[in-house]
Amino acid sequence: MRLPIYQVDAFTDTVFRGNPAAIVPLQSWLPDAMLQAIAAENNLAETAFFVPQGSDGRYHLRWFTPEVEVDLCGHATLASAWLLLTRLVPHLRKVEFETRSGLLPVTLDGETGRLEMDFPARIAVPANPPPALLEGLGAAPAIVLESAAWLAVYESADQLHALKPDMARLATLEKYGVIATAPGDRPGVDCVSRFFAPRVGVPEDPVTGSAHCTIVPYWATRLGRSHIHAYQASKRGGHLFCRFEGERVRLAGSCMPYLEGSITV
Repeated sequence: MRLPIYQVDAFTDTVFRGNPAAIVPLQSWLPDAMLQAIAAENNLAETAFFVPQGSDGRYHLRWFTPEVEVDLCGHATLASAWLLLTRLVPHLRKVEFETRSGLLPVTLDGETGRLEMDFPARIAVPANPPPALLEGLGAAPAIVLESAAWLAVYESADQLHALKPDMARLATLEKYGVIATAPGDRPGVDCVSRFFAPRVGVPEDPVTGSAHCTIVPYWATRLGRSHIHAYQASKRGGHLFCRFEGERVRLAGSCMPYLEGSITV
């Protein structure tokens, strides 16, 4: 069986930056074991699969790391929407994805060329950090909160950049990942972050949309404004243009195509 495959760099306007996602469009679902095997073979943070749901612009979307299926993924959603709205159904300006995290609309802005996702907010609350979190990060944060992931807040971007996490220690945590964040250190950027998820096979993710469902509410509340320009300070790096709307978070970014071909399974 031959299937189309695309690789798209998300949250960037430059190839080789942002977060690469593989996208495999399907007409019907393959067995879960096959989806997981394809994601493992791709060996990217996420491989996305989608299937049309009948009505124009509605798709069922799923995301897999090399090891597990996940409940929410931002960059592979952005990349999937880019593929649909610029290549596969270019007459549309909006798609809706049915996912494990509910209905996720994505809209293409004709002026900026950015795609804006409408995601659920994941509000972090104060927490007592387990020893493995502090030992794994290697440097104590000023504040620790928790949502779906741990949120470690540092006082400066220099502290964030200097982190050299013990991935084996972080992999023992029950939550799927650890967000580290700090105030922005470049003009126009409100906050910077890094994201570690060795428990699900992603030691450091280049740019993590789902993490910003927690990052954006925190910084919007702390800074007293709804619009947040975030930068994920991984080696590849990526920009997210965000808006906090109470129970929802809007995450916008650009995409760059890298690869188009087919796979044989």
